[in-house]
Parts: sequence; C-alpha cells; structure tokens
Amino acid sequence: MSPTAGLDTAACNADAFATTLQAAPDAPTDASAYWLDRGLLQWPGVAADDTGTYRLYHSATGGITAGPGAAVTGADGALALSPIGTPLPPTLAARSDFIGEGVRLSLAPGDVTRVPALLRGQLVLVREDADGRVLAATTVQHPGALDDLFAAATALDDLGATPGSDGTGFRVWAPTARDVSLCLYDDGDGAASARLPMQRDDATGAWSTRLPGDRSGDYYTYLVDVFVPGTGVVRNRVTDPYSVSLTANSKRSYVADLDAPALKPTGWDDTPRPTPLAAPTDMVIYELHVRDFSRDDTTVTDANRGKYLAFTETRSDGMRHLRSLADAGLTDVHLLPVFDLATVPEPGCIEPDVPEAAADGQAQQAAVMAVAARDCFNWGYDPYHFNAPEGSFASNAADGAARIREFRAMVQALHAAGLRVGMDVVYNHTTASGQLERSVLDRIVPGYYQRLDANGKVTTSTCCDNTATEHLMMGKLMLDSAALWAEHYRIDSFRFDLMGHQPRDAMEQLQRRVNEAAGRHVNLIGEGWNFGEVADGARFVQASQLSLQGSGIGTFSDRARDAIRGGGAGDKGAAMFTQGYVNGMHYAPNAHDTASRAELLHAADLVRAGLAGTLAEYVTTDASGATIPLSRLDYKGQPAGYAAQPGEVVNYVENHDNQTLFDVNAFKLPADTSRDDRARVQVLALALNAFSQGIAYFHAGGELLRSKSLDRNSFDSGDWFNRLDWSATDNHFGTGLPPAPDNRESWPQMAPLLADPSIKPTARGIAFTRDAFLDLLRIRDSSTLFRLRTADDVKRRLRFHNTGPAQNPVVIAGELDGRGYPGAGFEALLYLVNVSPEPQVLPIDAARGRRFVLHPVHRAAGAADPRPHESAAFDPASGHFAVPARTAVVYVIE
Repeated sequence: MSPTAGLDTAACNADAFATTLQAAPDAPTDASAYWLDRGLLQWPGVAADDTGTYRLYHSATGGITAGPGAAVTGADGALALSPIGTPLPPTLAARSDFIGEGVRLSLAPGDVTRVPALLRGQLVLVREDADGRVLAATTVQHPGALDDLFAAATALDDLGATPGSDGTGFRVWAPTARDVSLCLYDDGDGAASARLPMQRDDATGAWSTRLPGDRSGDYYTYLVDVFVPGTGVVRNRVTDPYSVSLTANSKRSYVADLDAPALKPTGWDDTPRPTPLAAPTDMVIYELHVRDFSRDDTTVTDANRGKYLAFTETRSDGMRHLRSLADAGLTDVHLLPVFDLATVPEPGCIEPDVPEAAADGQAQQAAVMAVAARDCFNWGYDPYHFNAPEGSFASNAADGAARIREFRAMVQALHAAGLRVGMDVVYNHTTASGQLERSVLDRIVPGYYQRLDANGKVTTSTCCDNTATEHLMMGKLMLDSAALWAEHYRIDSFRFDLMGHQPRDAMEQLQRRVNEAAGRHVNLIGEGWNFGEVADGARFVQASQLSLQGSGIGTFSDRARDAIRGGGAGDKGAAMFTQGYVNGMHYAPNAHDTASRAELLHAADLVRAGLAGTLAEYVTTDASGATIPLSRLDYKGQPAGYAAQPGEVVNYVENHDNQTLFDVNAFKLPADTSRDDRARVQVLALALNAFSQGIAYFHAGGELLRSKSLDRNSFDSGDWFNRLDWSATDNHFGTGLPPAPDNRESWPQMAPLLADPSIKPTARGIAFTRDAFLDLLRIRDSSTLFRLRTADDVKRRLRFHNTGPAQNPVVIAGELDGRGYPGAGFEALLYLVNVSPEPQVLPIDAARGRRFVLHPVHRAAGAADPRPHESAAFDPASGHFAVPARTAVVYVIE
C-alpha cells in the first residue's frame, strides 16, 4: 500500500477527517507497561521472579490477538526480552520513579536498532508459559522510547510552515507515522490544489517538504497514516500543531510569515512598549475577557463589540476606564485565553434572546443554556491550537490574516494606553484526545502528548485531557509557543492555568526562552495547585506553590484569599454562608455564623500572612502569642507561608473562577447590611489585596461591584451572566438564577438573595467603589514600600502591631519603614484596616510622639472616601488611632 501514490487529493477533500485503512478491532488496548528508553521496558505488577518468558510481538497492520491461555496470533514476529536487575542510571531512574514496581526487561543489543521501525506499528508485550501460551499481555506506553530515540527533534526550529522568498517549508513531528503527506488549498474552503509527499528524517522523526515560492496566504492540512491502538492503521487529516493561524472553526492551517508587513497593523513596528518593570512586585494585574470587555459597551461600534478591535476605540467607555486604572497605577491587563479555542463557533455563533424575568427566575438561565454550545461566549480553557489567535474575536474568522493583524492591534492599543499585556495560557490539557476530530496532537502521535495513567488511559484531573509536558516534544511545544507569543505579539507576561501540572524544570526553561524571545524579562505567574496524578511530586518536581521557591515564578495564594472572604473557593449550599475576615466572622454574625473568637484571630493571622507576601521565613507573633515563621502558621494542614521571595506570590480576592467578590459577600454578610456597607466591605477586601507584599491581581469589574447573579462557574454561561458595565450604572445582580449545571443544588440558598432588592447596589455605590479602588491603586503606586523587592526587605521593613492573644482582632495594623529605601517616598507608612461595622480606637505604643499624617491621597480634594479625612484621627501623645467603621486608612511620616 502506497498512501501517496498518484497524489490523489480525495482524502484532502473528504467529509470524514479520518479513514481506517486497516482495522484492528480485537487488538489489546490496555497499556500497563512502559518503555523506559529505547532498549528497556518495565511492567508494573509483574514480578521479576514470575515464571514464564517475555516477548515483544509486533505487527505492521495491527492484527495481533493475545488472549489468555492461547498462543499469540496475527504477529509479524517477536523480540525476546530478558529480565534484568541492574540499577537504572540516576536520570532515567528519576524520570521513571512514578512507575509501579515490576519486572524490568531488556532488548538484545541487536534488536534495539529495530525499535524505531517497530514503533510505527502495533507492539504487544506478552508473558508466555513454556508452551507459548499467553499468561499476561499488554501494550506499552512509548514516550520513554520516543524521547530517547528522537531527542534531536528538540533542536528543530522550523516546525510548522515557514514561508520565504526562496521557498516554503513544512515540517511536522510524527515519528510513529507510516506516511505523511501535505494537502494544499488556495483558500479556506475550496478544494485542495495539490497533495504532496513528505519525507521522514530518521534522526528526528520529523516529516518535511519544501515548495518553491512564498506560499503565504495558502492553507494546508496533513494526512498522517498512523497505527492507533484499538482502531488499526488510520489516515488522519489533521491541522498543524504549530499553526500560527487558521480558517474558520480551525478546519485548515494558514501559511504566514509573522514578520510580513501585511500582518502588522499600521505603526506596529514603531509603537513603543511600556517600560519594563523594575521588579515583579510592581505588577498590578487586571484580569479581563476580550468579549466581556466590549460586548455590552454601547460606546463601541457594533462591528467591534466583543472583538479585538474594540480595544482600538480609544474613546469608548471601556478604554477610558482602562486608562483611568493605568493612570492610577495598574500595570498589566491579563487576557483570559486568546489562543485558538474549540468551543465557540467562529462564524454564525448565536446570541440568545434572554427574557427580562424575575430577579430569582429560571427563565434567563434556561434561555442561555438552550444555546450554550452554539453561542458566542466561553472563557476559553479549551485549547485547540496553542500558537494561533482565536478567530471568534476577529472581524473575519475565515481570513487567516485578520486574526493575526487584529490581535496585534489590540496589544498595540493597550500598550499605547500604558498597559502591559498578559496572556492566560492553558498548556496543561487539550480539548480532546484519541481519534476525536479536535484531537490534533494525539491523532499525529497517538499516546505521546497526553499524560496517561497506569493502564494507558488519558488522565483528566485538570478537567480535560491532560498533556504531558514532561515529555520532550510536548515540553518543546509549550516553550516554542510561549516564545512565539512573546516575540511576535509582544506579550509582556503569562498566567499559566493549573501550572502545578507542569514540571518546574520546564517552567524555568520557558522563562529563559521567553526572555530571549522578547529581549526583556517576561513575568510568569500561574496556578500552583497541587493535585491529580502529579500531586506531591509523584512524576516530577512540580511548578507548584511548595516547589517553586527561588524560581522567581509567582503562584496564586489561597491563604489570604480564603481568610479574607471566608470558606473555600468550591463551597456549595449552606457552606457558602461561612464568613471571613472582612464580612463579619464572629464580630458581625449572619444567621449561619458559628465562628469563635479563636477562629477570627486565626483568620487575622492569615490575613497578615498575605500582607507579608506569604513568605515562609517571615517571623510574626501569632494568635497564641508564639513567635513563629509563617511556614509554621497553619492553613488547612499546609504552611501558610511558602514563598521564598515576594515576587513569587500573587495576591487576589477574586478572579474569573467561582463567585465574584460581590456575590461572595451577598451570601456572607448579615442580611440587614446596608448597600453602602456592602460597597465598603468590597473596598476592604480590595484594600487588603492592594496593601499586600507580592504581585497584586484583580478581577475585571471588582471595582464596579461586578455580579454574575451568584454564578459559581460562568465559563459557559453566555454574555448574560458575564456582563460588565463600564458606565457604573448596573452590576447585574438579581438577573435570574444562574445556570443549572453548576448551580442547581444551591438554588434554594440563592433565590432569596437574588429576590432581595436591598442587596443590589445603586449607581452611587458602584461609583464609590470604583473611585475608592482608584485611590487604593494610587496609594500602592505612591511608594515602593507596598511592593518591596526581596524577602529581606520585607523582614526588615514590615512589622505588624496589634498581634497576639490580646489583640483587637477587627483591626489590622501594618507599619513599613521607608528610611533609606529607594522609591519609598515616606520615612514611614502605617496602614490600618478596620473591618468592624463600628469605629475602633487602636493604641500603638510605638507610634507615640511620631509625626503621622494622613496619606496625601486621603488628603486630596477629590478623595473617594470621606471617612479617613473626616473621622480618622491620630493622637501622638497617646499613640492612639481612631479608625472609622469599615474603613482602610493609611498614615505616613513625610
């Protein structure tokens, strides 16, 4: 069989994306054994002293049958394997330490050279009795062999399509493929103009071809003939994992030279970027979804609403708001996923007709969910092609050039507004695996790119089909992709989804790559959660909270977040009423509160831990009176302090996940809390975040009392439950019960809240919160003392007053020493946060006789909150501070 004989283009144009060339329906699919390298295998669960002999059967067409008690049939041959007991080399031992105990088997030296060819077909490992009958059989997970055999592929710098005046090259890594050919198309939806054979490089396992002329603007796919366990030999028509753009709905890859002038918006090469930050702790981040930004902004032209180009409309309400944030001290806009994603129909997506119904009605969510699979909204944590901009945000998804040019125009506009651009990336999973149509990687190299469990099934701990960045070429894809965004789109920082599923080593390599690509430091932050099949370093040293010390990479901290808000991020039902530090724990109980004073004291300790940058070695006096490092302060059985440097922690009180801060407080605040006080509690949480050492991270709309009508997971809840109102008129609370799939079990708790008109804020309350947040940004921006550079700086210059068992637990008091510190601006700085609904007087002996005055932002004529100026007071003779109710106030010595 010669797949490319005659170069027939029928397979390029077929409706089916895959064709079975040779079926193997009865072949074994369990894969409980592992290739360690090209010549060694390990079979967990089979003891080295088990009787029998071991053979590795092979078949080019997948016809092997290996039933227990019978001889193997359908094989082309077999290789004998020998059990060995010698120790593995240290590097190999470390890489395979997660594999369960079992017999280790070696190929004969002469057979090792046959492995590359045999990996292109079916392989079944069998233990046989003396009569050749099967005692046990399994297929073998092959990433260890592929990484050993084809490590040279990591040096390839031209994967994908590389057009130029001297010709256009195409290269794809497919070491287990039997044949690969290239389908070329003149446009995004016409028939193929040619099908061309590609040549295999045995050293790298990559297939390539080169065509005369610059083929920029053409489209292409690959035909990959490959053995798929459980299916047989399949011809897959598949897009390029290294696609830099695509046609609508990602059906075909697009040939593009990203340096071509036609792919750049006017002025791209000359538009200056914001000055690099002096330190990671200078970052003040605003997390924003591209569609949310402008979909409901009536000051944006209709054609650009929900699109990249909305950011270029400088007079819109949204851009005016972003500029005001930037002027106050915001440094970065972090965009939720903007790479090519799978679940939004790029042309023809639906905008549901949502009825105006009762505040606690079900009709709104029913209308949204009826078309959720076909609507225009999704968060985007469903990656399809990592290197290409998403088409649904472009003016014309069918035009491969448009999304590139318009993405750049968005970045250019944000840079012009003084804002750096961060990108939320999702390299920890793919949308699909196996033979599903949207499975790009696994249909090219089956069983390699995804992380598999002990039986060879794809792990899904991240919600979807996990990738294995510990494998060389998946790690390379992640590094190459991030470098592309940094170089060609001028991305200034990256936020990694579920970064704890990546190896620390891979993330440190990525840091070097993106810095080199950008010609400047690119900040990396991510979710360092420790869970799933990689938890506690089961497969490698993770890029997780407790494993990144000294890396300079920041992880989100749940310590202060949970203490400030109360409860946990995943709470449901009655647990959602559990109060936290700012919303009444013990001191202003709601109807469900059972918290003790001791719990309030511990929450205050955790809030201080966040204010101290969650540093492991920062020493404090805890609620018991003990002097301890934060690594010994308990957070749900973990150390509250874990970071080595303040730039390694990201402080936040809300983000896209779970309920918004306003909605959290709707559950937790006492029912009779006034609208004004609800706004004040929101500001208190934002203030504690703004005053914390480390990186400050805020969710778009937190300063506008943003509500998602109590939705705990709005990833697919459509525009209705994800709205933003830059005019500060409405926060969209009480616009219907949130969608049933993630909220139905909590509807009984939600409905009475949504129906309560006293919870919904007025425009005045929204404007107050917005303006108070701007003042918080100005205060943080006014002094480097809020963003100390090193752990030693924090240890020497930050001290907390009012600690220990006798403290007044509703007031946090932190003092920062500015003497001799570059950029401090003040000799000293003292912040006090009173979360109580009552004014408090706090004595601080160390303040006696000192010259504390209100911060200049509080003293300014346009200060948003009048309470610090009107009601706060300091008596230098006694060292007493009067702090107004539910107020954050900052004093300075100038």
